[in-house]
Amino acid sequence: MSAARLSLPLEGRVAAQPTGGVISTPAAFVVSSADRAWAAAAAVPDPEIPCVTVADLGILRSVEIDDHGVAIARVTPTYSGCPAVLAIELAVEAALLDAGFEARIERVIAPAWTTDWITAEGRDKLRAYGIAPPQKASNSVRALFGETQVACPQCGSGETERLSEFGSTACKALYRCTACREPFDYFKCI
Repeated sequence: MSAARLSLPLEGRVAAQPTGGVISTPAAFVVSSADRAWAAAAAVPDPEIPCVTVADLGILRSVEIDDHGVAIARVTPTYSGCPAVLAIELAVEAALLDAGFEARIERVIAPAWTTDWITAEGRDKLRAYGIAPPQKASNSVRALFGETQVACPQCGSGETERLSEFGSTACKALYRCTACREPFDYFKCI
């Protein structure tokens, strides 16, 4: 795989000398095209939960540049029936095209996505948005059968109750905090 090297904007560069000297670009300001492609794809927000990106959710598996300069993004759907998977793939492709790449999206179904792939930053973003992030234990029998204690994203109380197994999307359940009385979604553990 060949990797073209591109320079970042002029911030932090040494200016050209009036005597005809060359612009010096520190190594920290040079990024590969694969890094640029990853950054473009990773910034795509999830269409159902726009506070997090596809990278935050862990569904953007990789981005590589092939020998012909095509950015290949690999995406794993959250589950096989996810209605947003095509929208996500099209948005990632559009982001890569907007960044100046030819693009190809590959859907990767194995290994299956798990909520354990959500980044710590993604969990923080969910909480700040008012969605309780999943417990980090997708292989736990308690998590799989909804016996998980869910902390309220508003006040942090563990005194919560499930109102419905399904919330605003199939991957979320509807809860209510008995301390602050606020309803909230819980991103189910998968």
